[in-house]
Amino acid sequence: MELWDACDKNFNKLAGVTLYRREEIPKGMYHLVSDVIVKHTDGSWLIMQRDYRKNYGGMWEATAGGSALQNELPIECAVRELREETGIALCAKDLVELGRVVGNDTIYVEFMCITDWEKNSVRLHDGETSAYKWVA
Repeated sequence: MELWDACDKNFNKLAGVTLYRREEIPKGMYHLVSDVIVKHTDGSWLIMQRDYRKNYGGMWEATAGGSALQNELPIECAVRELREETGIALCAKDLVELGRVVGNDTIYVEFMCITDWEKNSVRLHDGETSAYKWVA
């Protein structure tokens, strides 16, 4: 079972509160999601198609990302999710935080990276992504 930290809308961790994936998040509590936008040094952008078994299956998205695990910082989550969903292995110093957006029960932390990763070596993650493209 995947465990998450609970935060308030100001990004403060709520001590002693654990959230569980697939369980309703109590009103006034939030969990963290980190997303990474990937730009190649040649100027193209990575987009990925969501696996058809997921919500919004088949839709194309411009980020790799997902929920932060318990005790995981947003930057650590971004590095992990980028590697899991694309195979692109970067360090935290390679990511720039663009901002934070508060949703209904989620705080989205948005990052961007510029990489010279070999474009045809992007690795898809079964159950997460079904295709990818580099677009202008």
